[in-house]
Amino acid sequence: MRPTAKRKLLIGAGTLSIGLGIIGIFVPILPTTPFLLLAAACYMRSSERFYQWLIGNRIFGAYVKNYIEGRGMPVRIKVLTILLLWLTIGLTVTFGVQNTIVRVVLICVAIGVTTHIILIKKRKFEDS
Repeated sequence: MRPTAKRKLLIGAGTLSIGLGIIGIFVPILPTTPFLLLAAACYMRSSERFYQWLIGNRIFGAYVKNYIEGRGMPVRIKVLTILLLWLTIGLTVTFGVQNTIVRVVLICVAIGVTTHIILIKKRKFEDS
């Protein structure tokens, strides 16, 4: 593959990943973190400008940087994230889905995401 085609493909994949990550903020089944990390990896390999934009972004920047650097997540944010996750999954399972298999899958996703969040290193201070 030519370098320019590979670069364009990686930038496109990174941009698509950011879009999916943004949707994942509002849709509990779609994970935000993996898509933002994928975007960072794609941008890192294709465009320093896009990578710096993502890392410097006031919404996603600190989130991605802290995760990449292994700095952890404040306990307050962990608790809030888990509460919102279970609230949205619970409402969806109760009122939005009739199929038992889909309900089981949603609960399994919630358990998996909760486990992942709990295992993320705790950060004492709310710094960025």
